[in-house]
Amino acid sequence: MTMMWIQILLVVGVILAGIFLARPARGDSHLALRRLFMLLFVIVAVVSIMVPQWLTWLANLVGVGRGADLLLYALVLAFLVTVATSYRHNVATNRKLTLLAREITLARAAAEDAGRGDAA
Repeated sequence: MTMMWIQILLVVGVILAGIFLARPARGDSHLALRRLFMLLFVIVAVVSIMVPQWLTWLANLVGVGRGADLLLYALVLAFLVTVATSYRHNVATNRKLTLLAREITLARAAAEDAGRGDAA
């Protein structure tokens, strides 16, 4: 089996993206699970690039007409999961930021009150 240059380029790109995305981020509590999913993604992507017919076989197995359609459905699902996860993370971050701003405001007000009491 002869590899085309685009296959080599795509395999290298998928592997590099997988390594980049599997690197730990600060406070990442789900690192092991994320690494397992990333490894699975890289394996499936490399196999799909090297043997594109298997994706059509898998699509037919699950009742989808073409491999490209199955890939599109999987990407739409992954996109929606990513959007939902990002939304939930942003909501939690905004709540923490609001609580922090309130605490700072109350601490400043208490410090100003204490300062006025000493001057009187």
